[in-house]
Amino acid sequence: MKWFEDELKELSKNNLLRKLTCIESSSDSKISVTGQSYVNFSSNDYLNLSCHPSVIKAAIKALKEYGFGAGASRLLSGTWQPHITLEQRIARFKKTEAALVFNTGYAANTGIIPAVAGRDALILSDELNHASIVDGIRLSKAGLKIFRHRDVNHLETLLKKSKTVGRRLIVTDTVFSMDGDIAPLKEMLFLCGKYGALLMLDDAHATGVTGQTGRGGLEHFGLADSERVIQMGTFSKALGCFGAFVAGSGELKKILINKARSFIYSTSLPPAVAEACTRAIDIVEFKSAQRRERLWKNRKRLYEGLVSLGYDTLDSETPVIPVLVGDVKHALKMSKQLVREKIFAPAIRPPTVPEGRCRIRFSVTAAHANEDIDRVLDILKKFKS
Repeated sequence: MKWFEDELKELSKNNLLRKLTCIESSSDSKISVTGQSYVNFSSNDYLNLSCHPSVIKAAIKALKEYGFGAGASRLLSGTWQPHITLEQRIARFKKTEAALVFNTGYAANTGIIPAVAGRDALILSDELNHASIVDGIRLSKAGLKIFRHRDVNHLETLLKKSKTVGRRLIVTDTVFSMDGDIAPLKEMLFLCGKYGALLMLDDAHATGVTGQTGRGGLEHFGLADSERVIQMGTFSKALGCFGAFVAGSGELKKILINKARSFIYSTSLPPAVAEACTRAIDIVEFKSAQRRERLWKNRKRLYEGLVSLGYDTLDSETPVIPVLVGDVKHALKMSKQLVREKIFAPAIRPPTVPEGRCRIRFSVTAAHANEDIDRVLDILKKFKS
């Protein structure tokens, strides 16, 4: 149709037309694309658990016992023992009273936020929060105040001005997926206590990565769970599986079962996926110390190398390391050069990031070898000159 054609032409004209890349191998530090091998610096499989034999074994065993599809939503006949076991396991891991599984991080955020904060509430959201948080806020129809990125002084100013409002919800990513920096959770939680607000954390890129045992943002800052905190996270990144969760109080879980539309109206995760997720949590909690240590060593090597070359890595503190380029054309040029050198690191363009803030987003994993990182640095050194 003509309006589709016109829109596609406009996207192409502005260098914003995207295409899918088919991966022909397992998700590892090296991937196969069109029969050629590339070092993958775009995966969120931080601990390389998607290929872990124990995770794969758990999924196969559950497939044989339960089949694949769950067959129905959780409130009908789609709740199986693996779902219950997984929710109990994630609650123990996050040290909360309860947990509830969602199908994706997007489904979790668009379900949790409207269920917790309706029309009579005020949501205070970091300006760089993930798109799923933005969409969850829109669906809630709550009042909205956006605070400057990680600016707790601005956040407190907005809280002071909203004293007459009843329910207040502060929402933030823990690790910001395009910048790699970390929200100031300690100060935010203090403000929640001072002003009677709730704090919702999107812990997707923190779970398994930050904290001494990989428990995420609260552990990273030495904070205990409280009734004011709602922790959302995913199984699809450091845990190497699929799906998402919310961890918090038993009352929160009951509210979400009854009010979160993305939970109520979705067929549940396949039982085999739930079993794989449970096994991945076991690995993260008890057997991933060396993987996590390797991950952070790799992060240090790449980060320090990029800084020494004079690249702007914004305020990255995590294995997500952006290289700020600027405009779309330059970002695409750098990405294409990396691809020619067999490094897979796509350019990040609007609407994912603002105009003029295009970048290459390097995502480091525990599976990367020193030579993989040094190769990237050698290529970017030539690009700089």
